[in-house]
Amino acid sequence: MVLNIRQKQTEAVVRLLHLNAPQSALQQAGDDDLYKVLVLDSFTKSVIAPLLRVNELRKHGITMHLLLETDREKIPDTPCIYFVRASEEAVRRIIADASAGLYDSLHLNFTPHLPKPLMEQLATGSVRAGCPQRIAKVFDQYLSFIALESRLFSLGLPDTYLLLNDPKAQDVQVQSASEALVDGLFSVLVTLGVVPIIRCPRGGAAEFVAQQLDARLREHLRLRNNLLMEGTPGLSASLSRPLLCLFDRNFELSVVLQHGWTYKPLVQDLLALSLNRVTVDADPSPGQQLMQHNPTSKQTFEVGEGDFFWDENGRSQFPKVAEEVDLQLQKYKQAVADLNRQTGANVDPNADPGDLMQSNARGLMAAVSSLPELTERKRAIDKHMNLATHMLKEITSRGLDQFYNTEEDCLVKKADLPTILKLLQGGKGTPTDKLRLALVFLLTCEALPSDGDYERVTAALVAAGADTSALAYVRRMRRLNLTGRTGGGAAAGPAGDGALAGLAGQSHLLNWADKTFGQGLSSLTKGVKVLLAGEQQAAVTVAVEGLMDAKPSPELDSFLTFDPKAAPGRASKASGPHKEAIVFMIGGGNYLEYESLITWAGRATPPKSVIYGASDLLTGGQFAAQLAELGRRSGV
Repeated sequence: MVLNIRQKQTEAVVRLLHLNAPQSALQQAGDDDLYKVLVLDSFTKSVIAPLLRVNELRKHGITMHLLLETDREKIPDTPCIYFVRASEEAVRRIIADASAGLYDSLHLNFTPHLPKPLMEQLATGSVRAGCPQRIAKVFDQYLSFIALESRLFSLGLPDTYLLLNDPKAQDVQVQSASEALVDGLFSVLVTLGVVPIIRCPRGGAAEFVAQQLDARLREHLRLRNNLLMEGTPGLSASLSRPLLCLFDRNFELSVVLQHGWTYKPLVQDLLALSLNRVTVDADPSPGQQLMQHNPTSKQTFEVGEGDFFWDENGRSQFPKVAEEVDLQLQKYKQAVADLNRQTGANVDPNADPGDLMQSNARGLMAAVSSLPELTERKRAIDKHMNLATHMLKEITSRGLDQFYNTEEDCLVKKADLPTILKLLQGGKGTPTDKLRLALVFLLTCEALPSDGDYERVTAALVAAGADTSALAYVRRMRRLNLTGRTGGGAAAGPAGDGALAGLAGQSHLLNWADKTFGQGLSSLTKGVKVLLAGEQQAAVTVAVEGLMDAKPSPELDSFLTFDPKAAPGRASKASGPHKEAIVFMIGGGNYLEYESLITWAGRATPPKSVIYGASDLLTGGQFAAQLAELGRRSGV
């Protein structure tokens, strides 16, 4: 069995959009002729956003989607589907909508489930308002997670690391955070239809969440008609039950702080990738370049599965991505040239693909079947060329190749303090870039720097305008031996030596591609240090490999095992080897760690099926901000 979290969640959402019709009915139905309104809250909007676009929602009969928190007008004779998180405020808004008669009937879907107190509030409130007849059905939807790719998900819980490590946090806050984690993980397991064997290190948030999740699963499995019955599709198809490996972010901190050099981690770090969307400043067209450009003009691009370039090059190093953009552009131009020869048309290879579709060139209709695919490929090429342009400007202006190189040296214990100080005192890099480098150095050095060396690093950061609270907090963690593994690193790749400056000036995409990529990438790759791909792995990857292969190891043998199917009170024993695993990072993860796991899983013999998830997907800057806040709250 190959676990596919995105496909499973999409199927569940589609059932929801069809008023929770059974799967057999959905397979027989064509386009939905029942027009419906969809009401979401901010979280469930994030759930649906990576799965279905507006045109796909319309295919399933959704003519309008609105936010629960906003004022909405009355739409009579129309059923409305609510898909919201269960809360008192959501129940109050739903009762108010039913009382006002905004919609003909209300089909309510709560995630992860509607607790009994809120069910009673919904029932009594609707009766008092005189509108119980408008509430058609109520469903529990265990969909409290965001599936970004087939093997990647997030619970969308920001600042979880801060909440779970805050010395001033109240017990109720910590309990609420842990319950949200358990709700999200339980939703993932219900959606996949699996009852895993849970493994986690002793102590900390991972053990606490594992205990709660084990108890939740045991309680649910005792129900006669539970959602994880042996007959659940996908569950019985697996020859061995998957592992659920839970880790606390403190298991390894450096991987979420370091700079990456491969495509997906760079897009997340430099362009604030969120929910498979990237928003960048819009470049002026050639005719507007001499006019004053509006700095507030933005462009939003969608990436993710189904985007051929993203799928094929997401784990490629940036120089390779740049070469591939050029290669794909040349392939497109060649395809258009071949089309011209076959049809006798004269199509401009740099023309907008939409114009090609409308062209009346002689003989073009003979090859019209090839145009839709060419159109989509050209749009994808233009999109990634645009993203590469913006990334290149960031890499050049901030000297990120130097930061990446030095952080890689830190991971293999080759970096020295003079090299670190030279970068911290240099003109390249933002204050956050310099802080992240200092944090990686502090986390990976064999012995803590002396007080004098630490003061020199701190002074350099202060002079650069960085907040040193995070550095003080991590220094205290290392002194208390609370940072877990320090020697790991994501799968390594080549890094440049600062020879990027010559490529940043062009703004028009096709012009930049033709004049820069067309001349080759010698200036980009000259002097690049090549490291063997996969030479280093994230600490989590090393641990997961040992757990899945059941390799004897003193460190891994100390991991706790929870088996929800084992008899109560009976000691659970680890088993293996395992073909599938769900790896979850409590406190936040990133694309670099995800990439390390997926790269290993694909190269394993036999290949493994691994899903990676986290409480939230963080950039290095976002995680450094949480460390800084902990430093302030801890008084260090």
